[in-house]
Formats: sequence, structure tokens, C-alpha cells
Amino acid sequence: MGASVSVPESSVHQFTVKDSSGKDVNLSIYQGKVLLLVNVASKCGFTESNYTQLTELYRKYKDQRFEILAFPCNQFLYQEPGTSQEAHEFACTRFQAEYPVFQKVRVNGQNAAPVYKFLKASKPTFLGSRIKWNFTKFLVGKDGLVIDRYGPMVTPLSIEKDIKKALEEA
Repeated sequence: MGASVSVPESSVHQFTVKDSSGKDVNLSIYQGKVLLLVNVASKCGFTESNYTQLTELYRKYKDQRFEILAFPCNQFLYQEPGTSQEAHEFACTRFQAEYPVFQKVRVNGQNAAPVYKFLKASKPTFLGSRIKWNFTKFLVGKDGLVIDRYGPMVTPLSIEKDIKKALEEA
């Protein structure tokens, strides 16, 4: 349990994911940008604070080559029960999310999304690579490599200094 999974990809930019309507999105379109990948949920105790702060961070840094990639996930007490489109609509209407909200994914287990297998293998915790809850965040550099991983209790605004540092790097 929690063992790192070996993945052939060496960068987030090598993955293709699906948007909330099921269309393929090649993550190579984000090359040269700092990314924050987050597994989100609409019915979680962390929803209000995380979505509010994610929107604030995005508005502040989007013109500096920063992007948030939100992945709805229903694996933690079924806290994202609706469809991918409903999760997208929730984020965009209730929290004015202007960043992409993708198709619902699994982040743990055999059927975890390949991009999440990569993220977890890149930055396991001392307890293993498994994601423990909603709103786990992965900061990814312009090169597509994972810089750091933040647990659900770490608020988006508290990692702003790390985002600024990543944006300043060549």
C-alpha cells in the first residue's frame, strides 16, 4: 500500500486528459507555465476556502504564466457526486473559476488517472504516495516537473511564495 508506481512519462506535459465535456486536452499546451494541479470536490469541508483562494491566486498570477488545473474527484466520501459538467459549472458559477476544471478522475487505486500516478510517483510523502483527501495540490514548474506537494490542510494562499518563486525561475 502506498508504494510508488513507476511511470514512463517524465513530465506533466506528456499527458492527455479530458475536459469536463469529454474532449481531449494535451497538457503540452501548458509548457512554459507554472501549474497547480488540485483534486477538487464540491461537498467537502475544504471546498469554500480552497475554491475561494484558488480563484484569488489565479486572478493574481494568470497573466504571469500561471495556471490552475482542477480535477474533480469523488473518491473521498463521495464529495463530488455529480457529473463532470456539474462540477465544472459549480466551480465557475459559485466561485468564478476561470481556470480549467477537467473531467472527474480517480486519484488513487488501480484506475487512478495516469497524470495522478505521475504526480504521486514524483512526490510521495513519508506515508507513501497515496492521496489522503480532497484538495491535495501539486505545484509543477514550467518544465512540467513536480516542484512540491501540499496536503489538504495547506491553503492555496499559504503556497503563494512557492508559486512566485517558480514563476521567477527561467
